Amino acid sequence: GAIGFNALAGARQSAPAVGVLNPARKDIENRLAVSGPVAGTDSVDVVSNLHAEVLSIPVQEGDKVTEGQILAVLDDTDLKKEVAIAKNNYDLAVSTCAEQDRQARSGYEKAVQDFQTAQANYDRTKALYDSGSTSYVELETAQNNLNDARRQRDSYTLRDGVAVADDSYRLQVEKARFDYEKVEEQLGDTQIKSPIDGTVVRVNTKIGRFADTTENDAPIFIIENLEVLEMEIPVSEYSIGKVAVGQEADITADILDGQVAKGQVISISPTGEVRGGGSTERVIPTTIRIMDQNTKLIAGITARAEILLEEAKDALSVPASAILSSGGEDYVQVVSNSQIHWVPVELGVEGDVDTEVIPADGENLDESSFVVSAPNEAYAEGMTVM
Repeated sequence: GAIGFNALAGARQSAPAVGVLNPARKDIENRLAVSGPVAGTDSVDVVSNLHAEVLSIPVQEGDKVTEGQILAVLDDTDLKKEVAIAKNNYDLAVSTCAEQDRQARSGYEKAVQDFQTAQANYDRTKALYDSGSTSYVELETAQNNLNDARRQRDSYTLRDGVAVADDSYRLQVEKARFDYEKVEEQLGDTQIKSPIDGTVVRVNTKIGRFADTTENDAPIFIIENLEVLEMEIPVSEYSIGKVAVGQEADITADILDGQVAKGQVISISPTGEVRGGGSTERVIPTTIRIMDQNTKLIAGITARAEILLEEAKDALSVPASAILSSGGEDYVQVVSNSQIHWVPVELGVEGDVDTEVIPADGENLDESSFVVSAPNEAYAEGMTVM
């Protein structure tokens, strides 16, 4: 009896001991964590190219403004003078053109009459010449007078049968009108207005400065729509295939004190760009809109977004460390009757720790199976283990 017992113990000692675990059914989520700056949906730089002094700034940083609201008033003294001069030039060009039109009409009427007189005179002289009652010199003179009268008549510019001034006068009117409208527009620009509804996030000028000179060429004002916030985040080319418009995201930031704001992927750029910093990896700019309106989030801070790429409910799962990849296939090693059995599996949703496993057709794998927790190629099919 003792000999039999020792033989059995020897066999047991030669079989390796393996740790096992049971697969579990749970909800698994595959999440992508990325960070990026929070910004308003609409951001507008307000600039001025007028070399005019800033007289007043009725808004300050943090003020909400509506489209068309005055942000600053500039000194318009010089521009008012320029507008008056340009108006005079335009009026002068218009009256000069009108006067030239009048002269052209009366000049043309006289030229037509002169032509008709010269034509009648030529006809009469020709008849006399044909009957031998006048000389060829008389006829030639009448012919020359007729040609001169025709040339004079044809030198006028006609529009719809009416003689008008030379086109150069009309071009002068157009130029004067353009100059006048331009300075009038500049005069309007001495009231700098907000192009959008939003919040004044930066004021980069002071009363007494010139509007067209700011430090570092910064815009005079930056207006952002902070009612709706967005994050633009760089998603790696290796992950972008699983990101889709409409996916939900959880937004966290220090300012939220542990609260989570809800977000949603609203756009994915059609082109990638290099991540930079010496990396050759490409990233695709992706925009997440923050759907919760009443959070403590503000523009200009960095937040972290976790995008829910895919999820599986009540999925049979094992820790990722219990999956063995061999020869391009994935397996779990199951211990059944103290023997190793390799079960081919297809991997479903991969969570942070656990991965969904779908056994191949005809294979048994459930919560009662004993799966090797640290699989090894050395554990061959059918090998005895403890």
